[in-house]
Amino acid sequence: MSVIVDTFIAPPCAAEINILHQDAHLLLIDKPSGLLSLSGKNPQNLDSVHYRLVQDFPGCTLVHRLDFGTSGLMVVARDKAINAAIAHQFSQRAVTKTYGALLCGHLADDEGLIDAPIAKDPALFPRMKICAVQGKPARSRYRVVERLVRQNEDGVSLPLTRVVLTPETGRTHQLRIHCQLLGHPILGCDLYGGLLLAGTEKTPRLMLHASALDFVHPVSGEPMAASCASPF
Repeated sequence: MSVIVDTFIAPPCAAEINILHQDAHLLLIDKPSGLLSLSGKNPQNLDSVHYRLVQDFPGCTLVHRLDFGTSGLMVVARDKAINAAIAHQFSQRAVTKTYGALLCGHLADDEGLIDAPIAKDPALFPRMKICAVQGKPARSRYRVVERLVRQNEDGVSLPLTRVVLTPETGRTHQLRIHCQLLGHPILGCDLYGGLLLAGTEKTPRLMLHASALDFVHPVSGEPMAASCASPF
């Protein structure tokens, strides 16, 4: 069996983490695009959400992750017990996650459900693949907000669709590969076709943002309805 080697080196990220909520038990943050959630094995990938936060909040741990290029809401536990309590809500699908995205092209339908199992693709690491045999169940809902045409810096007209995405499961790269399956990859997605449409080659980032997160505070029992406006 071949050993998978991760050769990715993250470029420096000057953007700061914005702390949206802080209490004795957890943090809600706005992660910038271009920052790893966790430091990698390669020492050149030391900078990350966790590395930065643990300097000021010793003992904090990530309950979940966002992809390197994805921006937006993350919940961070300030100790292991809180992590376990919130992670249980995630595992029971009691947490609602909402994302905003720009997709390449104009979607025909105003809303829909993508139900397609996802598996690792060792031959094309770090990509995932749709696989009915080996894949784990994965479901995502989408709703069109607007269809638009943007001019890029070279004057090329780009047909785009702004959507709200709601994953019902939490597979790696789920929204990215599900949107590719729709035939409308997320603009700027280097792994799943978001840089292939004419005029998209210089897109500065992955146009995917975690915009809302709803869960129950593990200590107070109060509903937490966090939101974070999209930068695009």
